[in-house]
Amino acid sequence: MTQRSDVILERMMALHPKVIDLTLDRVWRLLAALDNPQDRLPPVIHLAGTNGKGSTQAMMRAGLEASGARVHAYTSPHLARFHERIRLAGAVISEAALTEVLDRCYAANDGESITYFEITTVAGLLAFAETDADYTLLEVGLGGRLDATNVIDAPALTVITPVDLDHQQFLGETLPEIAGEKAGIIKRGVPCVVGPQHDEAMAVIERQAERLGAPLLAYGQHWHVGTERGRLIYQDEGGLLDLPLPNLRGPHQVMNAGAAIAGLRALGMDDAACEAAVTKAYWPARMEQLTQGALVDLARPAELWLDGGHNPAAGVVLAETLSQQPPRPTHLICGMLNTKDITGYLKPLAGVAASLTAVSIPGEMNTLPAETTADAARRAGFAEVLIADGVRTAIEEITARDPAARILICGSLYLAGHVMRENG
Repeated sequence: MTQRSDVILERMMALHPKVIDLTLDRVWRLLAALDNPQDRLPPVIHLAGTNGKGSTQAMMRAGLEASGARVHAYTSPHLARFHERIRLAGAVISEAALTEVLDRCYAANDGESITYFEITTVAGLLAFAETDADYTLLEVGLGGRLDATNVIDAPALTVITPVDLDHQQFLGETLPEIAGEKAGIIKRGVPCVVGPQHDEAMAVIERQAERLGAPLLAYGQHWHVGTERGRLIYQDEGGLLDLPLPNLRGPHQVMNAGAAIAGLRALGMDDAACEAAVTKAYWPARMEQLTQGALVDLARPAELWLDGGHNPAAGVVLAETLSQQPPRPTHLICGMLNTKDITGYLKPLAGVAASLTAVSIPGEMNTLPAETTADAARRAGFAEVLIADGVRTAIEEITARDPAARILICGSLYLAGHVMRENG
């Protein structure tokens, strides 16, 4: 059923011809027209990075909420419903509240040119400013320096998760260029937690932090994290924590947990909050096993998994995660956008999957045709490559061949969102 917020969001899509157009001028204009809600937020934790910022944010939110704090959270893109992007004091924004802030932003914008992401980010900031809470977790949409979220003069903390190659058409072709965009969230005198980085990216982040007098809390220098005998071990100058492994799956989540814990400790949170960060976080479509729903019923007795990673670094960590799962043939159902490095994403996965079935992403104009994905999978070295006209057909064909399969749907958050809606 179409809701009023859907109608307003559709109208907002027409306000600017480009989907992505990085500048802050339009955002500052609209914020000024709304009496600058960005200046009235609860203390902000601003997160940027190529991979892991969503998982790190989810862990920080779990830790803060376990301590009794009311937490706003902003993330993008959404999976099933736009409302997921805006959490007000711990709960996904209601239809009535979302409609109200969207209406006000649309009216205040007065027909001027502005991108969909910009105006909806302002709507989130407006909702946060007018709802009582203790913290605001703000996830960058793209890059950092010119992202619509980068309007907070003095956040309580910034966090930069691993920087890698992605969105080169907007952020630059090299790691130092991309790191420079991510480091644009660093603010004068504000502590910055930094996850594991390539040396060339770290050098850029360090220069920016030094220029602004921002204390760095960097992995490998100021904090360390690893695993020992099936436990997560975190250490910094405040001492050692011996914690359960993260409930979010994958070896890369250990590093994300380390960044989250470093952030929580910088905010003065106790050990119980740090433990909650690793045991209570929920972040859908990140190597998530689906356990109920229409597609799960269709797949049985096969397992059905979902992951939204979509760049070469995500392909590497997904392959590592799959290699550590209990033995079971893994069959991928993959759909990607035409803006992504499909070969870089698929190459690490070829050695851990028995087959790949290529699909187009339904309703997404920037989808790669299934045939193109299939060609790339053959070049990447997949032993068996097939094409299906949709996820449902792909599941049926895989389970007919291999009822005991592990089926992983992957390649795009947009595909993941489609799957979540279809699964119900």
